[in-house]
Amino acid sequence: MRGSGIAFGQQSGPPASHKQLQYLESLVRAAGYDGFRDARHPLDLTQRQAGGRFTRDEASTLIDRLLAADLDRDAPIGAAPKSGPPQAEPNPSERRARRHPPFSDLPSEAMADELRRRGWTVTEP
Repeated sequence: MRGSGIAFGQQSGPPASHKQLQYLESLVRAAGYDGFRDARHPLDLTQRQAGGRFTRDEASTLIDRLLAADLDRDAPIGAAPKSGPPQAEPNPSERRARRHPPFSDLPSEAMADELRRRGWTVTEP
């Protein structure tokens, strides 16, 4: 008798769109990581996600996390809460993120497209 359900390591849901993955990768890079593999452990990604394979819901959730982390400049993406134990010297990715604030290199068109996709109204200054 065969089991039902999803095979180990398979995604459950429609895959993220190419545009969504591009935006997500730009956010990961803006956060100071070289890509999904570099961000795997700090962002708690699965092996499948570290390979760049996300469902739409997973990508949307990670985008939300990265955007929320940018709003709180005191807590770099992937960092432990301030109430936790003292942190060791930051790794090269974290140092890079501190030198180049997240989203400073993100194209404004990509940010505007993602905000529109989420229902926001975007106008030029």
